[in-house]
Amino acid sequence: MSKIAKRPVPCPSGVEIAVKDSRLKVKGPKGVLERPIPSFLTIEINDGAARVRPVAGVGAKRLSMHMGTVRSHLANMVAGVTNGFQKVLLITGVGYRAQAKGREVQLSLGFSHPVKYKVREGVTVQTPEPTRIVVEGIDKEAVGQVAAELRRLKPPEPYKGKGIRYEKEVIRRKAGKAAGK
Repeated sequence: MSKIAKRPVPCPSGVEIAVKDSRLKVKGPKGVLERPIPSFLTIEINDGAARVRPVAGVGAKRLSMHMGTVRSHLANMVAGVTNGFQKVLLITGVGYRAQAKGREVQLSLGFSHPVKYKVREGVTVQTPEPTRIVVEGIDKEAVGQVAAELRRLKPPEPYKGKGIRYEKEVIRRKAGKAAGK
């Protein structure tokens, strides 16, 4: 069994964890998340903590491959329904800006046309400033995927740093042609 799988997942008050027909369901104050889990694993809940346990008669290699992953998914689901997740993107460049309109984000990124991005269900996108995009939601994977797709529209370039980057991301800058003389 992996080291990660051995640790219990604390279950705060107001969070319900249930497993039915190989589907893990976590319900909390911010919403409900569901995810399939392998049929040879189950979740035990005792003393305010959940543990991933194997069903008898399964090979050790197959277990160790999945137990740590399922435990991490469970921990992320509990954190999502209690606190939620957030990613912040920054836009750098003259004339580059973003504006959220309902389920859509309109971006001006130096192209000949504005770029429109439709936001998936379960994720909200806000633009408190024209050069700042805040992606929030209860599903860690969905928040990360939306942030990655927005960043992919105009990744930061290494010479001037123009583009969309994560808030704490460091862009390694290159020297231009004039620096070599």
